[in-house]
Amino acid sequence: MPATLTEMFRSLTSFAPGRVDLRGAPWEQYVEWAIGQGLAPLSAYNLEYRMGGAGAPPWARDQLLSLYQGTLNDNVMKLVNFKRSVDDLEGRKVILLGAGSFAESLYPHVGFRPVAELRLLLAPSDLEGFIGFMGGSDFKPTPPGEDAGSAERALSDGRTLILLHGRLTRDDEQLRNRALPMKVMGPSMFRLELEDAILIHALLISQAHFEVPMLEWIDLRELVLGSPSMGGVYSRALDPEAILTRARAWKLDRALYACLAVLEQLYPDTAPAVARLKVELNWPTRELIDRLLVAQVAQVGRTQTFRLEAQVRELLTGA
Repeated sequence: MPATLTEMFRSLTSFAPGRVDLRGAPWEQYVEWAIGQGLAPLSAYNLEYRMGGAGAPPWARDQLLSLYQGTLNDNVMKLVNFKRSVDDLEGRKVILLGAGSFAESLYPHVGFRPVAELRLLLAPSDLEGFIGFMGGSDFKPTPPGEDAGSAERALSDGRTLILLHGRLTRDDEQLRNRALPMKVMGPSMFRLELEDAILIHALLISQAHFEVPMLEWIDLRELVLGSPSMGGVYSRALDPEAILTRARAWKLDRALYACLAVLEQLYPDTAPAVARLKVELNWPTRELIDRLLVAQVAQVGRTQTFRLEAQVRELLTGA
């Protein structure tokens, strides 16, 4: 019996895929959907170098592989250009969030994880100064756009979009204190520690009303598992108590529950790790989140835009 779309997704987005036979699988549906979800580069690498082609039709392999090479080139261009722009910035603490941090810390190859934009967290008092500094590298202010979430400002040099946050939680000072140096990017560049990275990832997904590419669930998978495929900064056991305590303090417990429930649906092998972080919610709240959010967001192959019900949105942002 041919593999289902869900089986394809789990195999092709694994960092340690086994040999499987994907002949007769719904390739036309998967390729089109995977491209839109940012999954093409990782899928291409797995097919070509880890799975021996897996019986995929030549057109599917060629199309995915071309996107892998294009993503690799685009990521390197963006990250190298950004490094050159901030390399001389000293005496500040600029935290690189999301894709810019994850592409090389969670993924075995920087080409696996498309970097659509760079997200930064700065002290509110540093925003204007940073914008002025980046003007020296041809980055100019631009409207943040609909997908910017809570980003307050944005910059672009025509190739790379940078979203700037002056505030994310009620405890941003502690976020900055716990942040880890990214010396390769310059003396003022940092990234979140593991526990904070999980929570801020859940926060940003919630702010996007859970309409995010499937790629972001791979990010969460690797964070929750402690980045087992890498020997890097996130490759360690996490502290569940710290995560749950901060989630309650930042009113992120329901958003965290929803994110972990989606993750477990998409990748059942994360269940043991997810169980250590499960937030205790009353039954009516769980039922609403599971039925109106998790069941829809975790649909592999979904092409319709997900619209978060107002009732669930209020639950996620409430006390």
